[in-house]
Amino acid sequence: MATEIGKPRTPWWFWLVSGVALLWNLMGVGAYISDMNMSYEDMVKNYGQALADAAQSQPAFVTGAYALAVFGGALGCLLLLLRKKIAIWPLIISLLAVLVQQGYSWFGTDVMASVPMGNKIMYISIVVIAVLLVWFARRMTTKRILT
Repeated sequence: MATEIGKPRTPWWFWLVSGVALLWNLMGVGAYISDMNMSYEDMVKNYGQALADAAQSQPAFVTGAYALAVFGGALGCLLLLLRKKIAIWPLIISLLAVLVQQGYSWFGTDVMASVPMGNKIMYISIVVIAVLLVWFARRMTTKRILT
């Protein structure tokens, strides 16, 4: 495959990072769909009473932020794989939605007091990965990998 003059080759690790990121976000989409279709009884069984109660009483804007976070992240990662610089926008929307959703969970409720440490680490990693994906898209645009 020939490269255009002045256009850098796409490194192998770009495809790896973008592919893993898409898989990560597709797992988020799967979790969202599962959570939206789960009965209260199943939530109690899977997540415990405190988290099930919190999920039942959360405002619609938090559920909307959850949807924007996972679907925006998946779309952004798909656009990364297509090497489109517009990928930055769904990833920024996803990051903002993650911050709204996680901010509400951490500071708008007292549910985090009953969440195991492993789950807390997972919730923090979601924010960190969303930040890193925005940074990655910006960096790849600067390096002219995304066009």
